[in-house]
Amino acid sequence: MSGQGPEAAAERNHGGPSLLADKVVVVSGVGPGLGRSICTEAAAAGAKVVLAARTESRLHEVAAEIEAAGGQTLSVPTDITDDAAVANLLARTVSTFGRVDALVNNAFSVPSMKSLERTDFQQIRDSLDLTVLGGLRMTKTFADELAKTKGAVVMINSAAIRHSEPRYGSYKLSKAALLAMSQTLATELGPKGIRVNTIAPGYIWSDQLKWYFGKVAAKYGTTVEQVYEQTAARSDLKRLPEPDEIARAVVFLASDWASAISGQTLDVNCGEYHA
Repeated sequence: MSGQGPEAAAERNHGGPSLLADKVVVVSGVGPGLGRSICTEAAAAGAKVVLAARTESRLHEVAAEIEAAGGQTLSVPTDITDDAAVANLLARTVSTFGRVDALVNNAFSVPSMKSLERTDFQQIRDSLDLTVLGGLRMTKTFADELAKTKGAVVMINSAAIRHSEPRYGSYKLSKAALLAMSQTLATELGPKGIRVNTIAPGYIWSDQLKWYFGKVAAKYGTTVEQVYEQTAARSDLKRLPEPDEIARAVVFLASDWASAISGQTLDVNCGEYHA
């Protein structure tokens, strides 16, 4: 995967604006794909990064990358569906860095890939609990600290809110609820100086998508390259965005350069959908 990692991110930012200099950014849902890129790009932009996820080994891997490039991190294993775990995340963050400037809610659950008619209700409940209520729990818990810094919340949504395909019914349901909640939070928290915005990526050219395209290619007797070309052909730029490109949009919305932007959704999809 080209152009990724903290060294590459730092090189891109060399000589450019440090959009998050001296800021503390908390990222939930840190994994090997977009979550990792959000952390490394935030660090490259000057932020101290707090990494939160249920899988502790992933936190240490990403933290090690950032620290090797000279960044500062704090790793806190966290289940965002648990009140006590989220409260601990806040306490650890404030005791270590003294403040919170931005919160990025990147929690993700794999869609059922079935029609709503065939999707189990428990799968939908679990998705709503993680994506929607988890994001709400995080935002409510961090709101007082974010108010002190006139900070920002960035919710990671999905292009599923832009289309209607049977396989993505339960995923769209949870992401549409996340969008509505984000807009309401923007209105409620705005008087405290807190901005709440949403990023809506489409396909992201990550290892996970490469694996999925491999499955599709094997099923239909074609190649990953052909699946990629057919998918990318639907976008204006005729390519798929990489995780770092999504992450840089997150950095922008978390920064003071977006100080007058709240309640908005930024689509990052190489022009596949026009909002």
